[in-house]
Amino acid sequence: MRYLAPALIGIVGLASAASSDQEGRAAQALNEQLNDRAASYSPAGGYPTQLLWGDTHLHTKFSFDAGMVGDRLGPDEAYRFAAGETVTSSTGVPARLRQPLDFLAVSDHAESLGLAPAIAERNPLVLEDANASRMLELIADGRAVDAFRMWQKLRSGGEYVLHRDDLITDMWQRITGAAERHYRPGAFTTLIAYEYTSAIQTNNLHRVVLLRDGADHANRVLPFSTVDSPDPEDLWDWLEDYEALVGGRAMAIAHNGNLSNGMMFADTTVAGAPITRDYAQRRQRFEPLYEVTQIKGDGEAHPLLSPDDEFADFWTWDKGNFGFAKKTPEMLPNEYARAALRRGLSFEQSLGVNPFKFGLIGSTDSHTSLATAEEDNFFSKATPAEPNRGQTRYDQRIIQKFEGYEDVSVRSYESAAAGLVAVWAERNTREAIFDALYRKEVYATTGPRIALRFFGGFDLPQDAHLKPDLAEIGYRWGVPMGSDLPVNLESVGGESAQPNAPRFTVLAARDPLGANLDRIQIVKGWVDARGETHEQVFDVAWSGGRDFDEQGILAPVGSTVRGATYSNSIGAPQLALTWEDPDFDPTQRAFWYVRVLEIPTPTWLAYDKAHFGSLITLPKDAQLIHQERAYSSPIWYSPM
Repeated sequence: MRYLAPALIGIVGLASAASSDQEGRAAQALNEQLNDRAASYSPAGGYPTQLLWGDTHLHTKFSFDAGMVGDRLGPDEAYRFAAGETVTSSTGVPARLRQPLDFLAVSDHAESLGLAPAIAERNPLVLEDANASRMLELIADGRAVDAFRMWQKLRSGGEYVLHRDDLITDMWQRITGAAERHYRPGAFTTLIAYEYTSAIQTNNLHRVVLLRDGADHANRVLPFSTVDSPDPEDLWDWLEDYEALVGGRAMAIAHNGNLSNGMMFADTTVAGAPITRDYAQRRQRFEPLYEVTQIKGDGEAHPLLSPDDEFADFWTWDKGNFGFAKKTPEMLPNEYARAALRRGLSFEQSLGVNPFKFGLIGSTDSHTSLATAEEDNFFSKATPAEPNRGQTRYDQRIIQKFEGYEDVSVRSYESAAAGLVAVWAERNTREAIFDALYRKEVYATTGPRIALRFFGGFDLPQDAHLKPDLAEIGYRWGVPMGSDLPVNLESVGGESAQPNAPRFTVLAARDPLGANLDRIQIVKGWVDARGETHEQVFDVAWSGGRDFDEQGILAPVGSTVRGATYSNSIGAPQLALTWEDPDFDPTQRAFWYVRVLEIPTPTWLAYDKAHFGSLITLPKDAQLIHQERAYSSPIWYSPM
């Protein structure tokens, strides 16, 4: 079995208080209406009637960079918290979500899996290993930071402490066992996953590996890690072997291209070879999604790549990689989702296959075992920056500074309280959620639970958004987000005619416990006959009686933010429209996706400032106001 053999267990036998109750009830009713309406679409033969919220990227103490820096919570606590229970954080603070999640994937690092629990338990394997036993001594002396730095130094030299099959077997089965204990089909879903943490020359090529299966399948293998190979193509081999030999299903979800220094969506493979049709097919098959927003920066767009997009700069991290190499401008096009979607069209034009045809999701990447994406309930990236840690909550370095290298470090106050993945599924089960993710009928938010429907089609009625059976019309006469537009050419005089311009129906409702909506935008990308790509952002629906200025820019919605409060006296609880692309060219490949913007609201730093008062001093450049958002998966068009 390719690449799986070293990792076999035998293949065993083979918002906010400012929201009014009335508006909250209205938004909740619309969300329920969106959930209830669906009709004739689903590749699996069912109907995606449920809007489910979750996190597919969460770390617990089983990850070296969580457990080694103070996270004392494991998968059991992570699942309990996500399901709505109160847990005590690693720093002793009671924590609970305002609204429970519908699903969660614990995705601990495959490398040195379970190192911190093994040290804490004084596992015999720790005492037999010189490096692990030294870390145990340091921790016993109260020098946990030195133990973590020791681990970092060894890792940078290619040595992963206690990365051995017998220990990983035990830890992996503990993780899958927790997933089985907390799985309640129909009520709360636990997805078995792990993180493949490739970091070639400290450039982020990380993937979350997500399984459709339960422990009976997952326990027949061990996670494929960067110790086996840092090349994602070898991970795809492993995924293919897993499906063929174990009989399960799996995918990889890339994240944080903004820390890859141009490698995530490069024109070449990791080995430096040009992208081929086979590469494009395999990447499209095994990586159908991209995590576009999370704690370590938003990855939808960059202001230098999209200078005409006034909302492109949102919690942007663009200093460098994981601490060693500074960012240069030519790296940026290979790092951000919109630019990659555009370049994917060019590859499809030359290769016949699009390697970057991915849907968009959000997740937290929290290393506290707590999936918190709410601004007023944010437990930070890692335990040293949890709420009761005083100034270190803001000063804690997420990206480290290394001696002898230019400082590209990032501190915790620059991190976003994001994000979540929304899934349109038939039911709340592993199979249904995985299938929805794989077919890309999903979208990302930066934390709010904005309900969103997005359909495209050449036959959608112009008033589809006004119909009570909007979803039924969308599925019957069009396709949902994540799909390809079917080209039904009309016959004129016995000859095929070019298709008319496509229409897109969008309906968005605000989070019932959150802020009103500012506007709906449709982002279009296309490639011309010369292979050059283009983009345009259309404001298609907005609140209030605003208009465009002479430069074609829609007037701002305004702001009601005062410290850590805001009012829904501006904006709209819902927006809807059916829009026809005015510049459609049937000979050009294109994609469209939706971006929904909320009205301005306070950030987690503003809530901290209000709560802690004079006990804290925030950095001068701390961001206190922002506009949270949702990103739909695209809809694509290819000429016949």
